[in-house]
Amino acid sequence: MNDQNQSKPKQKPEETPKTVLGGTSAAKSSSGWKNLFAKRWVSPAIFMAAAAIIVTLMWIYQGADQSKSTTGKVDPTEVSQGETTAPEGKGDETPEVVLGDELMQWPIANKAVLKEEISFYDEKSSDAEREAALVQVGDTFSPHMGIDFVDPSGKTFDVLAALSGKVTYVKTEPTNGNVIEITHEGGLVTVYQSVTDIQVAEGDDVTQGTVIAKAGRNDLERDLGIHLHYETRNNGKPINPSSLITE
Repeated sequence: MNDQNQSKPKQKPEETPKTVLGGTSAAKSSSGWKNLFAKRWVSPAIFMAAAAIIVTLMWIYQGADQSKSTTGKVDPTEVSQGETTAPEGKGDETPEVVLGDELMQWPIANKAVLKEEISFYDEKSSDAEREAALVQVGDTFSPHMGIDFVDPSGKTFDVLAALSGKVTYVKTEPTNGNVIEITHEGGLVTVYQSVTDIQVAEGDDVTQGTVIAKAGRNDLERDLGIHLHYETRNNGKPINPSSLITE
């Protein structure tokens, strides 16, 4: 009996099968994606969706960029003696100047004894001439829209009406000093800045050659000392005074 018990082999305990967590679900997920991409309509749909997103982002970006450029847009006019005026040669062409029966004269008695310190900024001039006709205002350089006359000896001199007309503006401005404007036939206006000892008032009719003031000083061109800044404007647009005078 003991022999029979000893001859029987011992049975090994049954091993519990190992379970791999997620194995089945991962396989199913991978298989599902493969099946999805295998369909013909999926790839074109993804491509079109991506393209739509890109186009939308570009549209949004361009709209924001245009908004910035519009906000920061600067009026394409130039500053002349502290005022905003369109420089010659830009924008609409200046209408033909109508002078009437009189011929334009210089607003000074004897141009030969005076010095033309700063000339009118003419876009047709040479690079050197255009550079010399720039005026610095703070950190900005602006085209000079008139002609500045000075006496080499530093003395004052008479300022004359270049044409007959009506005095339409007399005022002291912060940077330009005392200013006189005379309106003439056809819309032409002559401007006399940096003057003193003013002899006329708004509403006065003046004849050509009348003494209307004397040359003085202003803050904008203080380095020039005593001088006259003279402009001609045709319907609001500055033009070169020299182009109106036959010497």
